[in-house]
Amino acid sequence: MKTVYVDNNATTKVAPEVLEVMLPYFSEYYGNPSSMHFFGGQVQKKVDEARERVADFLGAEPSEVVFTSCGTESDNAAILGTLDSYTEKRHLISTRVEHPAIGNVATYLGRKGYRLSELSVDREGRLDLDDLRESLTDETALVTIMYANNETGVIFPIEEIGEIVKARGISFHSDAVQAAGKIPLNMKKSKLDMLSISGHKLHAPKGIGVLYIRKGTKFSPFLIGGHQEKGRRGGTENVPYIIGLGKACELAKRHLDEENTKVKALRDYLEAKILERIPNTLVNGDRVHRLPNTVSVSFEYVEGESILLLLSDLGICASSGSACTSGSLEPSHVLRAMGVPFTAAHGSIRFSLSIYSTKEEMDYIIEHLPPIIQRLRDISPFWKDYLKSQGKA
Repeated sequence: MKTVYVDNNATTKVAPEVLEVMLPYFSEYYGNPSSMHFFGGQVQKKVDEARERVADFLGAEPSEVVFTSCGTESDNAAILGTLDSYTEKRHLISTRVEHPAIGNVATYLGRKGYRLSELSVDREGRLDLDDLRESLTDETALVTIMYANNETGVIFPIEEIGEIVKARGISFHSDAVQAAGKIPLNMKKSKLDMLSISGHKLHAPKGIGVLYIRKGTKFSPFLIGGHQEKGRRGGTENVPYIIGLGKACELAKRHLDEENTKVKALRDYLEAKILERIPNTLVNGDRVHRLPNTVSVSFEYVEGESILLLLSDLGICASSGSACTSGSLEPSHVLRAMGVPFTAAHGSIRFSLSIYSTKEEMDYIIEHLPPIIQRLRDISPFWKDYLKSQGKA
């Protein structure tokens, strides 16, 4: 069966160039980089080179790059490591549309006695920075706001936020898991103290991430063990994956223009054709300030889970903006926070492209999606009620 993969915000394929550089470190060069002998030393050299590649990608110093197991660990480490360094401060600021790697930790901390402020978003998924200004207090230990939303692709004004936060001398972290590789990141010019990325979102394997920690930032280690990562994250280094991530970051920097030209053009083409051919369809989020690869669309009066299953039968792999795929009938927290109407929120689908996406794939989606939506609407009581209300049935 033909496979059309448009779920790249969930995970990406490992680039062939990345796999190639990883393979020798599973078998031929298997030494522990912490060992004193030459066999481990040659591995340490490659880990150092990978760290330099990641630092170059982020516009950071190699010493500011800490390797982790994933974006979730990086997010958890940033939050808990900061709060452990400011025990006298019990206030955390985030948003209502964060990834669960942030949102669920914040909820957990709320149960532990921390005060949590979650900033709202408008119908386009945008923040009101006056809400941020009003939320900051002398008790605020950390502000953590995602760089770009994983469902809608909406990009937040991180540098403007940084100016506000750092004027109060407060630590600032961003989950940039979706932004990395799609828009430029430059920590030398940024107000961020910490930033999280995940390898499998930019064509490296699952199981490797990074927490950028600006030099001089107060931080307590999340994983306590050996001397690895300068004592900021214990545990023997995941050498093949670190080397793979280094290569992926090198490729991502090289392909950044392609992301913002070719991939963006394909995204816009797919979006325009969907809106043209399927009535009662909404685009979720700011259509200007968003990632070049992402479009979230809501089809009124149908269920997203049903759309996904029928697309999957045709080899089209997308994802739903609704939590119904996890057994809940509630729309996603992001769409609820944005105030997407009930009639649309349940029928939300996210298409997320990559540099490997093609126009032929977009045409395949456009060919098969309209009849799927019509088929589901034909059996939907909500659609029939809508038609009656419009005098069409």
